[in-house]
Amino acid sequence: MIVLATVVVTLAAALHVGIFFMESVGWVRPAVWKRFGVADQAAANTTRPMAYNQGFYNLFLAIGAIIGLILFGVGAHPAGLALIYFTMGSMLAASVVLVTTGRGYLRPALIQGILPLIGIVLMLFS
Repeated sequence: MIVLATVVVTLAAALHVGIFFMESVGWVRPAVWKRFGVADQAAANTTRPMAYNQGFYNLFLAIGAIIGLILFGVGAHPAGLALIYFTMGSMLAASVVLVTTGRGYLRPALIQGILPLIGIVLMLFS
């Protein structure tokens, strides 16, 4: 079970690295801003600083999850688990907040939150 939990936590981290790249690196590309429901290039340019900042939050959560997995893997179980639970919980909480912004955000919230939720459950039962 721990192997599956590790894979899911790693996938959650990878997803958040991908979100980082979209928000912080590729935000002004039409394929990216359209995915986030931005109306036009002018709006993408205006919201670029916000997306840049938000992307780094996603990156930091991904890094935290990976460091947690490394700590857990080298035997520092309490510290590793604490970091894994914190980062997965933060990712899950962010998806809940996303749902509260409007019904149109249900699908992105599920994409953002399902892997951390599964990761938490699997870690608890491992």
